[in-house]
Amino acid sequence: MIKYNLTCKCGETFESWFINSEEFDSLFKKKIIKCIYCDSSSINKSVMAPNLRSKSNKISKKTKFEKNLKKQLLDFRKYIEKNCIDVGENFSREARTIHYDKKTSKGIYGRATAEETSELLEEGIEVATIPWIDKSEN
Repeated sequence: MIKYNLTCKCGETFESWFINSEEFDSLFKKKIIKCIYCDSSSINKSVMAPNLRSKSNKISKKTKFEKNLKKQLLDFRKYIEKNCIDVGENFSREARTIHYDKKTSKGIYGRATAEETSELLEEGIEVATIPWIDKSEN
């Protein structure tokens, strides 16, 4: 079902329900749709916002999935913080130092621009970009 706001040439506005937009178009072409105030068939369809209804179980599944995903990303962040060194904005430089000087490292994490990350990958330096969930979001 779809609800349209209809406006008549007499200036009055009213609502009407239709099975779908094709039904409205068919009835409109046959001039069956009439103004409830003056019985005119000079009707225009007004812009309207759809009223969409979703099943509550879909919403809860999505919410449950999002919560689970956030928890996993937060757990991943905690693991990285515990087992790796935060090099902050110096990530690109530190990654190159480890790669080219063949240093062994506990592992590093930090921040790099998309351009810096692309350059590291082109040089054959393995890096990964991960979503960094803020601890206060959970």
